[in-house]
Amino acid sequence: MIVGGGLEGVSAARSLAARGVTVTVLERATVGSGGTGKSSGIVRCHYGVPSLAAMAWKSLTVFENAPEELGDVGFRRTGYVVGVGERNAAALRANLAMHRGLGIEAHEIGHDDVKELWPTARTDDFAAFGYEPRGGYGDAYSTAQAFTAAARRDGAVIRQGTPVVAIEAPAGRVTGVRVADGSFVPAGTVVLAAGPWSPALAAPLGVELPIRAMREQIMLIDPGEDLGDVPVLSDLVALQYVRAETGGKLLFGNSDLSAPEWADPDSYRNRAEESFMERTAARLEHRFPGLIHAGFTGGYAGCYDVTPDFNPIIGTTGVEGLVVAAGFSGHGFKIAPAVGELVADLVVAGDSLDPFVPASDFRLSRFVEECPLTSLHPYEGAGEMR
Repeated sequence: MIVGGGLEGVSAARSLAARGVTVTVLERATVGSGGTGKSSGIVRCHYGVPSLAAMAWKSLTVFENAPEELGDVGFRRTGYVVGVGERNAAALRANLAMHRGLGIEAHEIGHDDVKELWPTARTDDFAAFGYEPRGGYGDAYSTAQAFTAAARRDGAVIRQGTPVVAIEAPAGRVTGVRVADGSFVPAGTVVLAAGPWSPALAAPLGVELPIRAMREQIMLIDPGEDLGDVPVLSDLVALQYVRAETGGKLLFGNSDLSAPEWADPDSYRNRAEESFMERTAARLEHRFPGLIHAGFTGGYAGCYDVTPDFNPIIGTTGVEGLVVAAGFSGHGFKIAPAVGELVADLVVAGDSLDPFVPASDFRLSRFVEECPLTSLHPYEGAGEMR
């Protein structure tokens, strides 16, 4: 049984059902109605944690082959550029070398190359750029629906409008869950994939999940001209990211997570605020001085489910039969297909079957062991997301 019908939950359902495992997903509202629907949907492999980079690379193939195997998940291959200042140039090159060692198509490009890709961008304050030609963006909600359909084709049952209020585990062994109408649904294994709502369900079992909801804002901008399919740009100098959006718009997000805004995932401000618009306008003017007719067209806010090291928990717990897949900290979309495979490995085989994705990296116990999962080559000022 899987608790949570967000992207990670239905990805796990798809992978488990494909292996012949009987699967039921219990979703409190509708599939993809939580954090999934607010995802920026960026597809990149640029991580300093090798296992995360490997998961993103593995997942990229799923996004690329989706039209034939899953249906349209909104994936657009635009390329991905990450730009850094002088203090992070050595880390960038070390990360690119690590990526190539994993088989990832990534390399350094120059200022002239970026100007061709982004003619309206200012590039003089960047020292170095990494480029992934197969990067881009997709639609997390559409992907969740596609995974759900695939899971159903293989026999999975998806129950929407079914809030789980408790996981039952007498004597330290999962027996099932209690839902809001008071009924009991038996299960020998429960995968808890409820994002920021996961800690409240785990706590009564004595399982402490160090996950908090962090509010983040997004702005949509009309560039005032046709830019075409510009690549995703991770700007680690101004600490922002930008990608193309439907209708010729641009989506701008924040990469400065040094001062998180903790929130209640059931009650937070859903709109972008004026102060965020002002900061975005200043960053926009700095990075894209050529967009003289650009203007805001809207904005919104969503929540990340964040762990102390900004990396997910995917693993077993001290309660027999309870597996957690939560705390994705903003990485969830781009690694979602591989997350489903790892969860299926843990349920079926008890460990990861992918040598490039050791399950131990994502173990819950790393926090009490004071062994956080961190980048081999971190970027000053933007380490949380890399």
